Parts: sequence; structure tokens; C-alpha cells
Amino acid sequence: MAPFAATAQNAGNVSELAPVQVQGQAPNSYDVKQSASEKFTAPLLDTAKSVQVIPQEIIQNQAASSLTDVLRNSPGITFGAGEGGNPLGDRPFIRGYDAQSSTYVDGMRDIGATSREVFNLEQVEVIKGSDGAYGGRGGAGGSINLISKTAKAYDFTNASLGLGTDSYYRGTIDSNWKLNDNTAFRLNAMYHDADVAGRDMVNNKRWGVAPTITFGLGTPTRVTLSYYHLQTDDLPDSGIPYATNLRTGIVGPADVDRNNFYGLSSDYRKTTSDMATVGIEHDFNDNLTLRNTTRYTYSDQKYVWTQPDDSQGNVLKGMVWRRANTRISDVNSLANQTELVGKTTTGSLKHSFNVGIELSQEKGTKDSLLVDRTNAVSPYTKCPTGTGAASAYQCTSLYSPNPNDPWVNTLSGGRAGNPTDSKVTTKSVYAFDTIEFSKQWQAGLGVRVDNYSTSTKSSTTNLSRDDTLFNYQLGLVYKPADNGSFYISYATSSTPFNASAGEGSDGSLPSRGRGGNADQLAPEKNRTYEIGTKWDVLNKSLSLTAAVFRTETTNARIIQANGDYALAGKKQVDGLELGFSGAITPKWQIFGGYTFLNAKLKDNGPGDANNGNQFPNTPRNSFSLWTSYKVLPQFTVGAGAYYVDKQFGDPANKLEIPSYWRFDAMAGYQFNKNLNVQLNVLNVFNKTYYDKAYGSHYANIAPGRAAILNLNMSY
Repeated sequence: MAPFAATAQNAGNVSELAPVQVQGQAPNSYDVKQSASEKFTAPLLDTAKSVQVIPQEIIQNQAASSLTDVLRNSPGITFGAGEGGNPLGDRPFIRGYDAQSSTYVDGMRDIGATSREVFNLEQVEVIKGSDGAYGGRGGAGGSINLISKTAKAYDFTNASLGLGTDSYYRGTIDSNWKLNDNTAFRLNAMYHDADVAGRDMVNNKRWGVAPTITFGLGTPTRVTLSYYHLQTDDLPDSGIPYATNLRTGIVGPADVDRNNFYGLSSDYRKTTSDMATVGIEHDFNDNLTLRNTTRYTYSDQKYVWTQPDDSQGNVLKGMVWRRANTRISDVNSLANQTELVGKTTTGSLKHSFNVGIELSQEKGTKDSLLVDRTNAVSPYTKCPTGTGAASAYQCTSLYSPNPNDPWVNTLSGGRAGNPTDSKVTTKSVYAFDTIEFSKQWQAGLGVRVDNYSTSTKSSTTNLSRDDTLFNYQLGLVYKPADNGSFYISYATSSTPFNASAGEGSDGSLPSRGRGGNADQLAPEKNRTYEIGTKWDVLNKSLSLTAAVFRTETTNARIIQANGDYALAGKKQVDGLELGFSGAITPKWQIFGGYTFLNAKLKDNGPGDANNGNQFPNTPRNSFSLWTSYKVLPQFTVGAGAYYVDKQFGDPANKLEIPSYWRFDAMAGYQFNKNLNVQLNVLNVFNKTYYDKAYGSHYANIAPGRAAILNLNMSY
């Protein structure tokens, strides 16, 4: 989906999504018709792939504070719920495929499973369709690239203070200083503390800081040093347990008060994320640039999360068994990426190219925590003794749970002492080229080869595997006019063993599990066929896109009758995607789209009961719209509408969360060039809906109505 172009504005102002196309880099603006990634060697209008850019103006207009908030603008993306002892964090699904391990920061993989913030983001780019050529392993349905703020060659400060319902407090500051003719320093900082609307107990608290300094601005050689730190302290949401509706027979969230919290007030989730980056660029001339980036990342996570478990038949009796899920883990990575980017001609052909080398190593350790369940009865109990003290607080009431039951969580000593260590080493080379044959015809080519080596060790397992991943993409573009294109493309991706390095639940099989041969299997192979068209209309102020596509996995991992895995399954997603972004008039801007997904488990094994079922976490229809209108030069109003079809939590399609509509609203007033105020009302009609379906036990309930008032200052 193509992006719209944004007006140059102070980041703190009530933003207007303007009809002008910005060329080059102006203060607080960017050309969103061109991806920030140099791997896209053509403007997005001429790129044979679905790419959506969500710019900073949208993030500000919507008072978004998390990546989940931002990705609501991208139909076809949903989020999966937390899994058992796996990390809690962003788990996006793109076109039906898990993309938790396919998230990048400035083009480099961010393997840590965290809940990502937006205070240091310039824009968010969503690549849809198999994209192994761009990022290497994973990316079956696409990937997400977060673009960070960088130092600029001019002075500015933007500050925002937000107050809202449900004890919402948020403050951000973004300051840039030009230290001399060629050096600039930028500092972004954030503090956030809020409860969750419509939910008892649940709260989120975090702070972050991101300094960056660039030397050599305006010269052929530039060096950038940057650092990012985020720290969170949350009470994780335990959701609503599944129950069978006796009237319809559908198994979905129990019909209880939306405020019900089935966890414990002593639960917690604490995370830390650190990222240090050194970037060097040198321009040999106007058409050739060498770039080198080195990055070290570290993230850790520690939680005790009491989950409502419906597995033992308690819910139908009005009781919920509390199951303790715990984790203590950390992951670190060191990566270096070198790219040569430029333009050249060979005979009558024009080339825009990028060739690169990437080296990386990722290491992770995970363990569980010791918790006090010494008085609890068998974990397979059906709560025969009742709730509360009668069950040693192992069971609570379905209709009136008590989160303050005296169940002590983490014991002294902390770790259980049975860690699993994972390591992934990757050596990659890649090349991209856009070949212009004429003003009407061009081709986009890309190829990447990864030498992939991984291992995972624990007290009971010692697995390792080496693979060579070869992925590529081919695209042909026809331009009947300079403002429009038709394209056809083919792209591949590979999902090898242990692709998430123990940091996710993407089906990459980090342990033998039920099968005895997980590490003996070659990577899953995925491919996407796509036909589409892109047009910049209304004097190039409004971008319209349309695409039909098929993504298929023909050697999906399945579990055979003997418990072993085999590369014998088939999955397929057929879809349609429409997008619109930009300005209808100078005062009226829109951003959004529609996605249809027919996602089927074509073959999950001979005689498997799930054959023909819909992918989990994949709605057939989804729609998003954000629009703003400048009623007066100082007064802007905006509104958002979002629809997501029903989703299943499991391959058997027995666990279901219903479809929903959600509506948001915004109003902003500009007092002068330095001061404005913005009011956002989220979930205006206080809709009770569920936005994540876990594969068993529970569904995640979305926040209720909330109001946020932001005072924004800029100078």
C-alpha cells in the first residue's frame, strides 16, 4: 500500500496530512513516496511489491504510543496472544504468517521479543508478501521496518505532555541542536504511566531515552552514533477464559464483566531493551555511496503471569484454574552491515543498485522462575473444593475473581535452574537492482544468500543445524503514465529451524517438542505471486493502490502419526488488498485500506481434521480508515474507523473471537506556531471486543473508551 506525502511541520504540532510531495529532507518532514531503506532501489510507485509507510503525522494524530497502535492502520495485520512460557511482546501476523521475528530497526533485525514504543520513530514501513531477499530468514508474509529519528542540521525542540482517563500520564521531548556547521545532536526521551481502560488491575509503566549525534553533516563522510534504551514495568493482562456458548455451540470468550481480571495483583512483567549503533557513510560522488553499520543489542524479560486455564472443565462450573506462567530470559546480538548504493548505466539501460554484506550473531538464554505453589493441589484439578482459600487460592470465581488473593509469586533464588541456550550465526550477501529499459518499462531484481548456523542446548536437548538460504524476487513494472504503474512480481522466503532463536512462537521449532527430528528438517519454503497497480492522482496528492496475491508454503512442517515432524504440509493465502493515502483536498486527508484473506491449511497431514481450515489469527476481511479535516486554519478534526472479521485461535477453528468495529476521534487547536492542544477519544462507543485469540485457554480483551488530552509545544 503506497504512503502519502507529509507536510513539513514541527513534530509537536497537530499534524496535517498535506497534498504536497516533499522532495529531499526538510525540517521535520520526509519523502514517504520513497522507502527509508536503500534496499528499495526505486520509488514506491515503481516498486513491484506492496509496501505501506505509516508516517509520523499519523502516529501523532492518533496519539499512538505503541507499535500495536500504529499497526492498526495496516489492514491484514493482526496480533497473536502470548504463549505459555514464551516471551510476552509484539507478535504481529502479516497476511496470516507470524512476523514476530521479522521486525527490523533501520533495516537490521531486532530479535528481542518486546512491546515496542514509538517515541523515537520517524515512520513505520510494512513490507507485505514473502521478503527473504530483503531480510533473510523468515518473512513468509512480510516484515516490519521501524525507522528511527536521527540528528538534523537545524535547531528545534518539540515537547508533549499528555493527561487522560484511566490514570494516563505521558511526556515526551524531542530536541535537536546544531553544534557546528557539520555536527548535530538529537535527544528523544519519554515517560509513560497508565492503566488500561475497561480493565481492573492492568497497568503499563515505561520510560525511554534515545540520544544520537552525527558528525560530518553536509560533507561526503558522515558518522552517526546512537543509543536507545527502553525499560518497562507492567502488570500483564490475563484476558478472559474461553467458554462454550450453550445456545450457539461456539467456543469463545466467556460472557462475563469486561473488567474481570483473573491474574494476581502480585504478577509482573519487567523488560529492558538497549541498542547501540555506529553508522558510517561516504559519498564517492553523487551516484555512489558506501555505508557501514555496526549494532549491538541487548534485551531481557522477566515475568510471572497467572493465566486463566479452561482446560479442565472448570469454566462451565463457574470456576477458573489459575496457571502460573513464568520466564526469565535475555538475548543479545552483534551485527555489521555494509552496503554500496548507487546509480549507473550500461548501454541504454539505467540501473539503481544496492549490493551488501551482513554478518550477525544472536545469542539467547531462557529459563523459568520458581513460584510459591506449595499449597496448590494437582495442576489437573477440576477445582472440586471450590474457589479461594478452599483450593489454596488455585481456583477463582469465573464471575467475581479476586486478584488480591494471597498467593506469593517469585521465590528467593529466582531461576528454576534449567536454562535453554540458543545461538544463531548468519553470513549474508545480497544485491538489488532496478533496471530501467525505457520510460514505460523497468524490472526490479533482488537476491540474497544466507549461510545460517544455529544451535539450542538444555539439560535434555542438544540440537544444531546449518543451512544455506537462497531467496530472490523478480518484478516487472509497466508505466503507462508518470503517475501510475502496473506490476507483476514473484518473491520467496525461507523459515529454518530455530528462526526465532528461542524468542518467539513462529513455528520454527526451537526444540524437539513432540517430534524427535525437528532439527533434521530443511527450511520451510514460501513464495508470493502478486499483480498490482499504483496511482498518484489529484495532482499526485493522493496515492491509490490495488493488488491481488497468493502466498503459499508447499513444504510446511507437520506432525506425523508417530510424533515426528515432516516437510509435507501445504498452506495457502489468496488475497486482495486496496489502499489509499494522501489528500483529497488541501484540507481533507485520508489514510487506510481494505484486505481480504482466504487463508487455508490446504494439507496438514493425511486425514488431518484441520485440512481446509482457516489460518489462526487471520481474519477474512479487515478495513482501516483515518481521516482528518482542517475546519479552520487553527482547528482540525479527525476520525478513525477499523473493522476486523472474526478470528480463530487454533488450527481446528474451534476457538473463536468475534468480528468488531472500533471508532476513534480527534480534535486539535493551534493557538500559535509554538503551542497547540489535541484531544483524542479512543474506542468512542466503548465497544467490548477481543483483539487477540490464544490457541487455548483465553482471549485478550481490548481497552475500553479512553480520552487523552495532549499539550504540544514546539520552538
